[in-house]
Amino acid sequence: MTATAEPEQLLNEARAGDDRALGQLLDQHCNYLTLLARMQIGRYLQSKLDAADVVQDTFLEAHRHFAHFRGQTQAEFVVWLRRILATVLANLVRQYVGTQARDVRLERDLAAGLDQSSAALDGALVDPRSSPSQQSARREQSIILADALATLPDDYRDVIVLRQLQGLSFAEVASKMNRSEDSVQKLWVRALANLRRALGSGT
Repeated sequence: MTATAEPEQLLNEARAGDDRALGQLLDQHCNYLTLLARMQIGRYLQSKLDAADVVQDTFLEAHRHFAHFRGQTQAEFVVWLRRILATVLANLVRQYVGTQARDVRLERDLAAGLDQSSAALDGALVDPRSSPSQQSARREQSIILADALATLPDDYRDVIVLRQLQGLSFAEVASKMNRSEDSVQKLWVRALANLRRALGSGT
């Protein structure tokens, strides 16, 4: 097993009882899940939680329940991980806002939000008019993009997430980042250039 093992290969090895393969498979999705978690934390809890801690809780749950996973592909594994992430986030939101009873709508809303964030991540790299074979690679490309974003300085990553993935206007991004609109536009241009370099070096 190598650091560049394919997800489907790792899935097969994990099913055969290889805990190291499962750990490596989860690690390959760490940046992707962290990015999605950060976007939902910002929406629900105003950054009161550390996304890395949320992802670690998600990994613990995934490890605990992996025997119940029935998918065969990376795309199915990613969907399964997002569902676990939604449940973990819902429990944390209830804890922080003091909700007494379990409200399944919260989990549905979080799951839908995570799906939308993932679709935005996919769309950042994939032309919607692309062929079915190209579209089938979306999930892999979203992982690549999340990994590249993780290498950027915080300000660069934040401006790309807010502008490209959350679709905010420059004025809204400026307000969230406590910067002038002009400085945000310049930051965005530099951030995209750095992201392109990061993507180029990773291929």
